Amino acid sequence: MALKTILIVEDDRFIGEMYVRSLKKAGYDVDWMVDGNDGLIAARNKQYDLILLDVMLPERRGSEILDALRGSNEDLIPHSKVVILTNFEQDDESRSAMEARADAYLIKAEITPSKLLAVIEQLSQ
Repeated sequence: MALKTILIVEDDRFIGEMYVRSLKKAGYDVDWMVDGNDGLIAARNKQYDLILLDVMLPERRGSEILDALRGSNEDLIPHSKVVILTNFEQDDESRSAMEARADAYLIKAEITPSKLLAVIEQLSQ
């Protein structure tokens, strides 16, 4: 399955613009939200192939968004892949809980646009 539509939920303008630019250049259809509430609304209202989700966001944390979308009772986004992006050091239990519901967990400081594209390609297979 080829991933075509991507939602980025990222409040850091520099990082968000960098991701949008590199993903659009690679041919993806990209929407970008800068706060958690807008990100959750967008994810519920449009079917995305991939959601890039920052953990530390204004209004609503990424973990809350993930809970709302892939909670215990139902998966509201069964056709979407979710990639968690963070520079926030989390305890093992919190990280494991998020990793269990996400398709990938990446540390932003280690991700270049080309590495992000490689991860997306892997998730497409």
